[in-house]
Amino acid sequence: MTIEIKNLTKIYGSQKALNDVSLTASQGEIVGLLGPNGAGKSTMMKIITCFIPPTSGEVKVCGFDIFEQPMQIRSLIGYLPEQNPLYLDLYVRESLEFIAGLHHIKGKEKKQRVERMVELVGLTKEVNKKIGALSKGYRQRVGLAQAMIHNPKVLILDEPTTGLDPNQLVEIRQIIKQMGEEKTVLLSTHIMQEVEAVCTRAVIINNGRLVADDTVEHLASGGSLEKTFRQITLMQ
Repeated sequence: MTIEIKNLTKIYGSQKALNDVSLTASQGEIVGLLGPNGAGKSTMMKIITCFIPPTSGEVKVCGFDIFEQPMQIRSLIGYLPEQNPLYLDLYVRESLEFIAGLHHIKGKEKKQRVERMVELVGLTKEVNKKIGALSKGYRQRVGLAQAMIHNPKVLILDEPTTGLDPNQLVEIRQIIKQMGEEKTVLLSTHIMQEVEAVCTRAVIINNGRLVADDTVEHLASGGSLEKTFRQITLMQ
C-alpha cells in the first residue's frame, strides 16, 4: 500500500477532528475523500503531508513513518492545499523553476521538468505571464504543476476544482485522471459528482469518522455509499 492510515485521531481542545480513522490507498488509485465542510478531510491531508501531527494513530507513506521519516515522505508527495499558495509576482516559468530548485532539480533536468509540466497542465500560452494576472483556473494549473514537478509517487489534492468554470473543471479533472494512472491520488471534495467524474474509489468522512468506503462503480449504481452520503447531506 502507498498510504496506510491506522486508528488516526486528531483532537483540537474538546473537538475530535478525526476519530479513529483507518484507510489505505494503492498506486493507480484515485481515492475521493467525500464529506461536508468540517468533516475532517483537510485535517487528514495535513497529517499525511506532515504539516501537523496526529494526536494518536499511525500513518505511513510508501513505508515511511510520519513521525520518524517526515522528510522522506515530503519528498514523495505532491500537495495542493485548498488555498493554493502561489507567489503572484512571479512569472509562471520562473515559479516552476523556483519550485524545481527547492526539490534539488538542476540543469537540463530542471528545464525538461518545467517544459513537461507546462505542456501537461496546459500552461503553454500563459507561461510568460505573471501568476497574479492569471484566472482562477490557470492558477490551479500552476498549483498542480508545482505539486507534480518533482514526479511524486503520491498526489494530495484538497478541493482542487473549487471555483472553476465548467470548461476549466473538465480540463483539471482530465489532468487528475491522467496522473492517477501511475500515481496514488487522494483528493477531497464535498461534491458527489466530483467523485463520480474523477475517482476510482470513494470514502465518506463525517464528523471525523470514516462512515463508508466503496468503489465508484457501486456508487454510480446507487449503492450504500450514495445512500450514506445523501443521509449525511440531509442532516447538515
